[in-house]
Amino acid sequence: MWIPTPGVKVYIGLGSTDMRKSIDSLGILVSEHLKQNVLSGHLFAFCNRNRTIMKILYWDRNGFCLWHKRLERDKFRWPESEREVEEINIQQLRWLVEGLDIRQARGHGNRHYEYIY
Repeated sequence: MWIPTPGVKVYIGLGSTDMRKSIDSLGILVSEHLKQNVLSGHLFAFCNRNRTIMKILYWDRNGFCLWHKRLERDKFRWPESEREVEEINIQQLRWLVEGLDIRQARGHGNRHYEYIY
């Protein structure tokens, strides 16, 4: 997978998206349905109903790019929500692509100690 430039945001379209949609149709979906600027350079990710296909649309300086991944046996752990769109970070996008649940991936919690030995 490519490495996004610093400052790039990631938006995921929650629910399912028809994966027959191409660059133009996904761009309209971003602009009209998700209410985002498709020319911003941010990443817009979508997944199909079966959770086996992911597409990521983004604008790169002088044209659109469409990244597509199809899983042969597994499923993406796509978040469920009543909202239309959710902003996630680059690390969470990597987790999604790798098949991890972004809601459960957590590091160690903070510990507060009174003294050190």
